[in-house]
Amino acid sequence: MEAGRSEGAEERPAPEARVYLRVARLIMEAGVKLGMRSIPIATACTIYHKFFCETILDAYDPYLIAMSSIYLAGKVEEQHLQAHDIINVSNRYFNPSGEPLELDSRVWELRDSIVQCELLMLRVLRFQVSFQHPHKYLLHYLVSLKNWLNRHSWQRTPVAVTAWALLRDSYHRGLCLPFQAQHIAVVVLYLALQVYGVKVPAEVEAEKLWWQAFSDDLTKPIIDNIVSDLIQIYTIDTEIP
Repeated sequence: MEAGRSEGAEERPAPEARVYLRVARLIMEAGVKLGMRSIPIATACTIYHKFFCETILDAYDPYLIAMSSIYLAGKVEEQHLQAHDIINVSNRYFNPSGEPLELDSRVWELRDSIVQCELLMLRVLRFQVSFQHPHKYLLHYLVSLKNWLNRHSWQRTPVAVTAWALLRDSYHRGLCLPFQAQHIAVVVLYLALQVYGVKVPAEVEAEKLWWQAFSDDLTKPIIDNIVSDLIQIYTIDTEIP
């Protein structure tokens, strides 16, 4: 088993990986349009990915699972959403110029499907639908790093913006399932610094590397695995028509 990975985090075939990424994008975009905060959106994506770690793609409609994940995440994170709103926003995702759906029998049937699917997902996931996300760690690490770097280096490079973008994109693949939240937070910051060639002052003279100061149990192989998975997200993204 590779460093930092857990069982059930095996590679998916390319066609399946593209479906998972496409549907995760729906969850994120729908979440934004529904006014969800970043943590509920992250939870919705994680529920979705975790469900398909326990099942197979062909057995369930991934878009129904996505809508149910949004619905369930709203309850878990105490940002309750109406199933009808989720249906309308998801429909607009596929039909940008279409009219809002009317409350006819089809909508009520789909609403019932979302509710029933929510119960199924809870059983499959054994009601384990609360997760530790990297967001609070990344915020803390960014504040610490800002104090380490000189003001010019910090202001002229969008390290913070890039790190947050990388963290958001990590939910296309569900990295928070096989990797620890703290490790993901450090690695998106590590990669953002690498992208802009920003060096942490006094790193050569220090007893520990800067990322070891943030997380004692983080190793270079774990960093490489997370970076590899992030890069794979962007590789798959270029293959989606």
